[in-house]
Amino acid sequence: MATQLCVVGSVNLDTVFTVAALPGPGETVLSSASSTHPGGKGANQAVAAARAGADVSFVGAVGDDDAGLRLRRHLRDNGVGTDGLTTVAGPSGSAVITVDPAGENTIVVAPGANGALMLDPGQRDLISEAQVVLLQLEIPVATATAAARAARRAGATVIVNVSPIGAEESELSGLIDLMDVAVVNETESAQFTDPVPHRVVTLGARGARYRGADGIVEVPAPVVAAIDTSGAGDVFAGVLAAEWPSGKAHALRLACAAGALATLVPGAGDCGPTAEAIEAALTTGPPSR
Repeated sequence: MATQLCVVGSVNLDTVFTVAALPGPGETVLSSASSTHPGGKGANQAVAAARAGADVSFVGAVGDDDAGLRLRRHLRDNGVGTDGLTTVAGPSGSAVITVDPAGENTIVVAPGANGALMLDPGQRDLISEAQVVLLQLEIPVATATAAARAARRAGATVIVNVSPIGAEESELSGLIDLMDVAVVNETESAQFTDPVPHRVVTLGARGARYRGADGIVEVPAPVVAAIDTSGAGDVFAGVLAAEWPSGKAHALRLACAAGALATLVPGAGDCGPTAEAIEAALTTGPPSR
């Protein structure tokens, strides 16, 4: 049966610049191409989970601009429920992403409407109806904490992608106490050292590492020729949450495969693979370019 998943998080319109090399401090570089795509960690994770087969509802906020209409349509077109997506006055969230020929990237986010997200009764109901609630930190920490508290009261599993990790530890303390699973990359793991029941560290092309009640488990990722790594971590988190009720080892294997496949598609918002593509990557290997 499909996992009942509620994603509470950000939704942005991304502007992506293709560059020969990522800019250093104070450096100006020219882009060979630019494009706009739906994005935001929350939306990326919701779409990835829906494409992987979960029954997904989204709680978030967009602005009353054209970008907000586009972002709402993007979620709906990918089978994500938008009853919990509110519209607030002002601009939608946005991000600027630079991508080099190796697929590495830099990202700068302007929160826009995401920074105004506060939970209303209807959004709390969506959270309470879920088996799993997935959060990130591109929304106010207080809102993420309120969502986690509502999820815990309803008996849901709380998964937090602890990213971006700019919040002070004092702000995060209440949220940490409510986490069942923390998902971080290697850099974030070095900064986020608080004990949680289950810790999942993404290792890029090397896969992921789990540490928790079942000890330490490392899962490799399929080998691919990446063209754009932006969004791969979000796809990993979305698929992990979608598959978590089916068992940690199974969820990690599928999430690693999905994250690898995501690097074969440019842009972050549309790089989540289907459940069929994930299964095929595990059985016959990823597609060749």
